[in-house]
Amino acid sequence: MTNLELTLTIILALSLIGNVALAVYARAAIVRLLSVADELYDLKDMSDSLLSHLQSVYELEMFYGDETLGSLMNHARSYTDQFETFEYIYNLIEDENDNRDTEEEETETS
Repeated sequence: MTNLELTLTIILALSLIGNVALAVYARAAIVRLLSVADELYDLKDMSDSLLSHLQSVYELEMFYGDETLGSLMNHARSYTDQFETFEYIYNLIEDENDNRDTEEEETETS
C-alpha cells in the first residue's frame, strides 16, 4: 500500500466514524426534541383546561364581575397565549400523531 492509499483509507475510516456518530447524535437530539414537544403539548392542554375552568367559574352568578377572578382569568389567558410561541414545537407531535392515525386507518382498511 502506498502512502496515498493509506492516507485515503484513514480519511475514509474517520469519515465513516464521524458520519455514524453524527447520525446517532441527530437521532438522539430528535428523540429529545419530540419528548419536549410532547410535554409542551400536555402543558398547553392543561393551560387551556385551566382557562376554560376559570371562565366557567367566573361566569357563575355568584362570582360574575369579581375583580380577583377577572385578574386571574386575564393572567391565565396571557399564560395560554404565551404557549402559542411554542406552537411550532408541539405541532411536531400533532403532525406525528396525524401521520400515525392515517397509517393505522390505512392498515385497518386493508
